[in-house]
Amino acid sequence: MKIALISTEKLPVPAIRGGAIQIYLNSVASIIANKHDVTVISIQDTELKDEESKKNVRYVRFPENQYVEMIEQYIQVENFDVVHLCNRPNWIEQLCHAAPQTKFVLSVHNEMFSYEKMTDAEGKRCVQQVSQIVTVSDFIGRTITDRFPEAKNKTKTVYSGVDLHQYQPSWSVVGKETRNNVRGELELQGKKVVLFVGRLSKVKGPHLLLQALPSIIEKHPDVMMVFIGSKWFGDDNLNNYVRHLYTLGAIFENNVTFIKFVRPQNIPQLYAMSDVFVCSSQWQEPLARVHYEAMAAGLPLITSNRGGNPEVIEEGKNGYIIHDFENPQAYAKAINLLLNDSSKRARMGKYGRNKVEKDFSWNRVAENLSQVYEGVVKER
Repeated sequence: MKIALISTEKLPVPAIRGGAIQIYLNSVASIIANKHDVTVISIQDTELKDEESKKNVRYVRFPENQYVEMIEQYIQVENFDVVHLCNRPNWIEQLCHAAPQTKFVLSVHNEMFSYEKMTDAEGKRCVQQVSQIVTVSDFIGRTITDRFPEAKNKTKTVYSGVDLHQYQPSWSVVGKETRNNVRGELELQGKKVVLFVGRLSKVKGPHLLLQALPSIIEKHPDVMMVFIGSKWFGDDNLNNYVRHLYTLGAIFENNVTFIKFVRPQNIPQLYAMSDVFVCSSQWQEPLARVHYEAMAAGLPLITSNRGGNPEVIEEGKNGYIIHDFENPQAYAKAINLLLNDSSKRARMGKYGRNKVEKDFSWNRVAENLSQVYEGVVKER
């Protein structure tokens, strides 16, 4: 099959500036390309060529301000069997018009079928025109089918994944060495490290973790809460909210570390140095990919009961779900529970690593997507 994978207009592929969708596309493309002809389309970037081939994958990049129009022209002449468009249902109609013989698969990574983003008529046309809708969680699937019941037969959850080789748990030879090296570099020897990875925005809830710190320090004065992220992907400029976080963190200078934007290839070593991972999202998170990363690194997870996040948590086995998600003390209680017991952390971390090996490798994601592509082509 000849397949095009189309990213959004926000960030380039490969994910040199971050982005869950960009990581997703780049990771599955090279695996699918072992059997099929694969092209990845994204926006231009000063650090990337406009066109190149790597690992049997062709990368084509168009200007951001002409992105959709250039995609239209490109798929008109390339005659793809399948076009997999990420997260832009409102583009489906014009792309289908440009390539009427092509089968379209839409992957939905956020609440793109909400009333704020499309009318009933637009949603119905999109559902009618696509051959398949794949979603990153059951939660996102329900946001589509609850509004458009006619989409139920076309909608399927295909969970995202993680590179199992990049993320090494602390009990592995590589993971242990990485853990010791990074802790040495960051002067974290002897610390109990609680990790947050994500944008420093109010909807991600990092302020709640800072507010929880006094109750954690009281029982674990050797705790270090590490925040990795900036206000936006690749943007280390400060806004009022980030300044507020820094001010709060300064109160606990011996227990808080902020690390600004980290390129995706350097993220795994920061998981390896940690003991507990926390996702404190306050918004209806589709299902943050940091959960897969933390499991792959052998960390127990604490996550909020928001959106799709709880779907990968088996309560008490690989993590804990915070139902009182706006309450700093709920996070403090769960963090203290894990910091109290190293054997519990190890047991839950190993369960999570086994789970991600079984269900959430990129090979599994690519296999699931390939089955979707093959299924829609057979419909002809």
